[in-house]
Amino acid sequence: MELVCPAGTPASLRAAVEAGADVVYCGFRDETNARNFPGLNFSREELAAETEFAHSRGTHVYLACNTYPTAGNESLWHKAVDDAVAIGVDAVILADIGLLRYARDRHPDARLHLSVQASASNVEAIRFYHREFGVRRVVLPRVLSLDEIASLNRQIGVETEVFAFGGMCVMAEGRCSLSSYATGESPNMNGVCSPAHHVHYEERGDATISRLGDFTINVYGASETVGYPTLCKGRFRAMGKAGYLFEEPTSLDVTSMLPELAAAGVTALKIEGRQRGKAYIAQVVGSFRRALDQIAAGQATSESKLSHMTEGQSNTTGAYRRTWQ
Repeated sequence: MELVCPAGTPASLRAAVEAGADVVYCGFRDETNARNFPGLNFSREELAAETEFAHSRGTHVYLACNTYPTAGNESLWHKAVDDAVAIGVDAVILADIGLLRYARDRHPDARLHLSVQASASNVEAIRFYHREFGVRRVVLPRVLSLDEIASLNRQIGVETEVFAFGGMCVMAEGRCSLSSYATGESPNMNGVCSPAHHVHYEERGDATISRLGDFTINVYGASETVGYPTLCKGRFRAMGKAGYLFEEPTSLDVTSMLPELAAAGVTALKIEGRQRGKAYIAQVVGSFRRALDQIAAGQATSESKLSHMTEGQSNTTGAYRRTWQ
């Protein structure tokens, strides 16, 4: 299976390539990608230089243009597609159907992938994107079980890519009304979820309060590690009890089920984390590279040793095994 790895900066891209990535994915430094954070992403000149570097090492580059154009401002997204193709990236990852149509009509030879932001999770939807726009790969939402993924792959004529490591999202893959409500900025339109300029912390006695906009997300005791206030991973009080109402801070890690994903017909494994530093990227990519090489050699995969890299120092196989059903 192809190992698709995040690159939020040129340094992270090079770290991923050196650690064994088959593909790196990245975005331009604007609202056209869903990780539009200060200090992240690439200028056109940087992406051209790093694409040349990656190609020299046999690594492909995918450009994420996976937010939704705002009315009357489609030109920013059109230019992102045009520039990505001109630079020579190996695929463009898109979500919006208007942008998909533009890319297919303007660049008929470009390889188009469907972003997880499109949330295509059934046979009919995937066939539609393949038929109408020539999409050649679909990034599947993190809501499907292993059996459902295998069933999809038996019925569709496109490649599938699934998330293998990193943050979980309890929404319809980025369509977070909670974050939009709290900050006035949309993950799908502005490319920011729980954006940093809305984050602040307060000391209250021995406790530390984390806030997003006007909302308290968590209260940490003196002995607790203070986390980033991602809204869906906050602790709230409901029905007289305090706890993680939406989701506990935990990360996806499918190292233990890589042979099962391969048997299910998965083409590519995606590591989440374009906002992470190069040390994180190098360690996670290297771990998955070793595991995939062990499978290719007919060996059993080593136990994952990435728990210290995960959110909350705990991990899950998410919906793939769906143990709650």
